[in-house]
Amino acid sequence: MFSAKIVTRASVAGGIAAAALLLLAGPASAHVGVQPVGEAAKGGYATINFKVPNERDDASTVKVEVNFPTDHPLASVMAEPIAGWKIDIAKSKLSKPLELHGSTITEAVSKVTWTAAGGKIGPGQFQQFPLSVGQLPEDADQLVFKALQTYDDKEVVRWIEEPKEGAAEPESPAPVLKLSAATEDEHGAAATETTATSDDAKHDAAKTTTASADSSDTTARVLGIAGIVVGIGGVAFGVLAGRRRTA
Repeated sequence: MFSAKIVTRASVAGGIAAAALLLLAGPASAHVGVQPVGEAAKGGYATINFKVPNERDDASTVKVEVNFPTDHPLASVMAEPIAGWKIDIAKSKLSKPLELHGSTITEAVSKVTWTAAGGKIGPGQFQQFPLSVGQLPEDADQLVFKALQTYDDKEVVRWIEEPKEGAAEPESPAPVLKLSAATEDEHGAAATETTATSDDAKHDAAKTTTASADSSDTTARVLGIAGIVVGIGGVAFGVLAGRRRTA
């Protein structure tokens, strides 16, 4: 009897502890994050999604601000339209101009803001905010974006703490975009090789077509001449046959 009571109490205590852990872990895991759609390779361009969950039971998210890194500025940022949201892309002057595709870039995107214009992120919901960005840096393994999430009750949650390698996740971590190693395709080498191969193939095909056409033309001429010779022979044979009958 005594042993059974102890087991029952231990089970209840364990269940309460597990439930408490789940309650505590829930809000901590539901933070603003960023993920690439496909792959975000160094030196290339990528489409990324900022995922914004609503952590409140009695308020809705009506504004999201994402600040771009200044140590690795991005010159090209395009936002996908989202129904019910107004998008504002702010730029700032660069202390050191960038060279991009043969052009000198003197300013880069510093912040993108989505403001509710009929839309919202209600309790128990999340929203994804897509961006096309580039050119991604070649000398970094990740990009850190600091974000601010505003609710309709005026509360502002600041997702600005940069995660440290080997340390526990901060309470309000900033979204981090991991960059993958660049491939030949990202720098155009493989594409150039493919184009060259394609051009060679086209050239060879053109040669084959020309040779085939020349061969066909030669054959046609031979057959034509042979036909003429046969025709002349037939006419001569007819004339001779007629003379023999007359004689």
